[in-house]
Amino acid sequence: MKRRTMILVLVMMILLLVSCGKSSEGTEVPTTTDQTPVQEETNGEDVQEEPVEVETGEPDSEPITIRLAGLKGPTTMGAVKLLEDAKAGLTENSYDFTLATSGDEVVPLITQGEVDIALIPSNLASILYNKTQGKIHVIASNVLGVQAIVAKGEEISSVADLKGKTIMATGKGTVPEMILRIILKANGIDPDADVTMDWRAEPTEIVGVLSQDDGVAMLPQPFVTVAMSKVEGLVEAIDLSSEWDNEKPFPIVTGVAVVRSEFLQDNKALVDQFLTEYQASIEFVNSHVEEAAELIESYDIVKAPIAVKAIPKCHLHFMEGEELKSALSGFLGVIHEEEPKAVGGELPKDDFYYEK
Repeated sequence: MKRRTMILVLVMMILLLVSCGKSSEGTEVPTTTDQTPVQEETNGEDVQEEPVEVETGEPDSEPITIRLAGLKGPTTMGAVKLLEDAKAGLTENSYDFTLATSGDEVVPLITQGEVDIALIPSNLASILYNKTQGKIHVIASNVLGVQAIVAKGEEISSVADLKGKTIMATGKGTVPEMILRIILKANGIDPDADVTMDWRAEPTEIVGVLSQDDGVAMLPQPFVTVAMSKVEGLVEAIDLSSEWDNEKPFPIVTGVAVVRSEFLQDNKALVDQFLTEYQASIEFVNSHVEEAAELIESYDIVKAPIAVKAIPKCHLHFMEGEELKSALSGFLGVIHEEEPKAVGGELPKDDFYYEK
């Protein structure tokens, strides 16, 4: 009996202990794996989380503006539409344009890295290539032949008629003289014995002489058009571009666009886009002469009435890539044979010619 009483007491004690292990409200006791964030303390102050910068992989830089330079004359005529569109925000590229009056102004801009692309005479491009040890590239042509023989009071209808004549001209020792010498030789005329060259400082000086006296002269466009508008009886007797084409399998390449090697290396896509926009600009000038003439005057290159007549005779022409290399290397080669100094002493190597 005592034994059963003791067992009963033990059972009741166990039931009492179990009931004490539960909360009076029936809720569970929190565990030690609490998932709420714990704020750390540092010197008694709350720590503020700093915003996290996410790398996007895109360069954080300002858009690049191409620094473009050109000469006052035909080499820049074809660029006026591009410049006007850029001003209106209609081009993919942005441009900062400098207009120079001579190649001497442009050379230091290129060599000192102050311009990225320049519109210059083709032989100057070759000279700069040699001077900078290959640190510029030619990327496009812009002008073919611009030289012509004009005459007043003289019967000149062919190159043969120049024999025994005195020819006024500018640019002694430069490419125009080389072109004339090559054409004279091709027509059996000794340029040192059969003609007399009268070298003048400026085309305007020649115009002044012809306004008073009869004579023969070699002038470039647009000065041919200017002279004919001012001198009564003056005619364009010989288009030297046509005479050249009769003798050579490649054209005269008067003007080109060049780019600094460093800029090209870092900005190939911009240079390729420039070529697209430049070609469109040259084509616009050739096909919309009157509108283009107004733009040419607005950029202080030449007056619109002169530009209207001069544009078709300036032979504005865009070439690039292999077509440009074939034409320009042939032209520079002939000039080099006549006078090596005119192209910088040596002909440019293949890396001079850029291809997309």
